[in-house]
Amino acid sequence: MGRVEDRGTTEELQDWDPGTSALPAPGIKQGPRKQTGTGPLSQKCWEPEPDAPSQPGPALWSRGRARTQALAGGSSLQQLDPENTGFIGADTFAGLVHSHELPLDPAKLDMLVALAQSNEQGQVCYQELVDLISSKRSSSFKRAIANGQRALPRDGLLDEPGLGVYKRFVRYVAYEILPCEVDRRWYFYRHRSCPPPVFMASVTLAQIIVFLCYGARLNKWVLQTYHPEYMKSPLVYHPGHRARAWRFLTYMFMHVGLEQLGFNALLQLMIGVPLEMVHGLLRISLLYLAGVLAGSLTVSITDMRAPVVGGSGGVYALCSAHLANVVMNWAGMRCPYKLLRMVLALVCMSSEVGRAVWLRFSPPLPASGPQPSFMAHLAGAVVGVSMGLTILRSYEERLRDQCGWWVVLLAYGTFLLFAVFWNVFAYDLLGAHIPPPP
Repeated sequence: MGRVEDRGTTEELQDWDPGTSALPAPGIKQGPRKQTGTGPLSQKCWEPEPDAPSQPGPALWSRGRARTQALAGGSSLQQLDPENTGFIGADTFAGLVHSHELPLDPAKLDMLVALAQSNEQGQVCYQELVDLISSKRSSSFKRAIANGQRALPRDGLLDEPGLGVYKRFVRYVAYEILPCEVDRRWYFYRHRSCPPPVFMASVTLAQIIVFLCYGARLNKWVLQTYHPEYMKSPLVYHPGHRARAWRFLTYMFMHVGLEQLGFNALLQLMIGVPLEMVHGLLRISLLYLAGVLAGSLTVSITDMRAPVVGGSGGVYALCSAHLANVVMNWAGMRCPYKLLRMVLALVCMSSEVGRAVWLRFSPPLPASGPQPSFMAHLAGAVVGVSMGLTILRSYEERLRDQCGWWVVLLAYGTFLLFAVFWNVFAYDLLGAHIPPPP
């Protein structure tokens, strides 16, 4: 990354359109720019809203302030803002950028200039400068850029030349997952390959290893659940073993056969890995495991005699969340052939559910007991549309600061509590006939 001090003069920076990635050519004066949408920044420095606090932690803020003062040549806020308004003038900011040798991320420079131009007086909020240097962004800052109508051009990243294979893949992921160009650009410049998206890859690898082990042991690769030894696995959820709580999660490593494993592994790698690259391990693992747990608990309530195998609850949570996010942001999504891909995904998911229903009620071969239930698929889809959509729509924003997240979390917690009481008391009270576990 080059130094921003070589990118033009102060006058050129003030005339620079942040919708491009470079300054105007030297000596070329752009015409006057129409001020569009001053928004709430026209009078004073924005203040964080109650539901979207922007103050970073003390250590992060201190590092950002130190880097900001380094950019300012050691100047304090009092020197940069002698009238104590909370703002830094655009000319002062431009002078800092061009007079100091500290490299600055072009994406951050884009957004700072966009923020300055969204203000009537062309000022930069000092706190926003500190937050941005600290790689801290809030929903208020995102809205500030939107209010100023300074979003980057829709084809900004697509036209960026000279990218390597990995950066092209990162750009593809940005356009596949994120509906907003500002978010795409922010993610593209901030993305780091470490830590890699290990969760979905590890889960998929573990499922493949477990399947190969049982396939070799049983000498059976399709419809493994029809083998009398299959249900003796300590990983399978069976209503007769519901007291062993780990089975409500570990069933995700077992699969009916090669076709179910292939379908789940393909979706986990094609959809789960890009989602994890953008939203991080914590959020995607939470969504996936919430779908898995909801799947087994739903089966224990609605299909009380059936076992459960396969990771379809988590897979459908990821897929339904992604598809719902695409539908909700249809105009902003720029992934190629999105309509065709949406139709294909829905067809594949529907066919998988139909196959599970057929195996549950009309098994092709006589079996010693009930076949695995299909209710985990539907439960995972519900979790994805509710909890997953909330997670995917809050890129780079704290979940705990959003009212919708707490509503969804409360609903999920209520369901878990109800399911626990159901599994403890309902089977005996209803006199449910459960086939003896193998």
